[in-house]
Amino acid sequence: MVQPRPEVADIFRDQGPAWRRNHALSLDQLKAMSAIEQCRSAALGGHVLRCTECADVQIAYNSCRNRHCPKCQGSAARRWLEDRQSELLPVAYYHVVFTLPAAIAHIAYQNRTLVYDLLFKAASQTLHTIAADPRHLGVRIGMTAVLHTWGSALTHHPHLHCIVPGGGLDPHGRWKPCKTGFFLPVRVLSRLFRRLFLEQLIALHSQLEFHGSLASLANENELRAYLEPARNTEWVVYAKRPFRGPAAVLEYLSRYTHRVAISNHRIIGYDHHTVTFRWKDYRAKGNKRFKTMQLSTDEFIRRFLIHTPPRGFHRIRHFGLFANHQRKHNLQLIRQLLEENITNAPDPQIPKPQDKPPTFICRTCGTPLIIIEIFDHPPRGPPA
Repeated sequence: MVQPRPEVADIFRDQGPAWRRNHALSLDQLKAMSAIEQCRSAALGGHVLRCTECADVQIAYNSCRNRHCPKCQGSAARRWLEDRQSELLPVAYYHVVFTLPAAIAHIAYQNRTLVYDLLFKAASQTLHTIAADPRHLGVRIGMTAVLHTWGSALTHHPHLHCIVPGGGLDPHGRWKPCKTGFFLPVRVLSRLFRRLFLEQLIALHSQLEFHGSLASLANENELRAYLEPARNTEWVVYAKRPFRGPAAVLEYLSRYTHRVAISNHRIIGYDHHTVTFRWKDYRAKGNKRFKTMQLSTDEFIRRFLIHTPPRGFHRIRHFGLFANHQRKHNLQLIRQLLEENITNAPDPQIPKPQDKPPTFICRTCGTPLIIIEIFDHPPRGPPA
């Protein structure tokens, strides 16, 4: 009989109690662990379902819907994308990534809310400043940014994924596209991002906390000296090729907006003492990039939990023309301008809203299931 592949929930159920006894955790980390352990188990209750075709009776346990749970983020991403479909524009979209150097990442780990907020702010200011420069585009742009704090090996690696339409509104209120296949110069973005981030990080010095090996940075002069090497190195700002139409933007966002530190399908082994998982080494080339890593269970749990953001922290944010308070108006205006310049026919590349698929499908015949009972705890006997 084929054994089911291990999941994060299995590891937490097995090792979670001992881990909580031996480590100090934040309330957010405790809640994340508890939710993942109970997700789709009898502890959260569920539904008794019956197939309308073969009359098979099945039980579906409720999801925890915690934003750190690997099982729940697929449905959360689909719901988010359904809301975003109507906001796509029939233009080229670009993907820009802003990454913090390792030295700054150490400070970010001890000051997550402040430094992650600063990452959003500095990246947004960089894109808007360069895009507004008449030597480049000379327009106001909109953007959606998604924060990731992990590398493929679960290490702390804060970086921001920005999705930006290829153009914006010029000073006369007209839509101006960027050059085909080219958005903004990466080196110019990198250097402005570096300057803005370091200036604003030093301005935050009195609000930052420093512990352990970074304790000396509580002195502002020490912090300035610590950051000096970062001023003289190139920061990684990566602009990918434009997406192949708006439909590709949706496909990309579905993989990135609600991603957690590691998905269950990457875990390939667990023996109560170690966890083995697949990871991608971006420094290698070709097929050599894909490797396996084995960590002790304690180290795996530690790495997973360091990516639990503070309560109320928004990992997905919209800026400029797409800021929440004016997004609807600006999208309507841009569509009108694009229709005047291009065509009144709908763009066939933009996916049309589809009927919502059934929530529950019969595992036997694939027919939709109907709910015949809802329970808070598992039924004591076979359902009637």
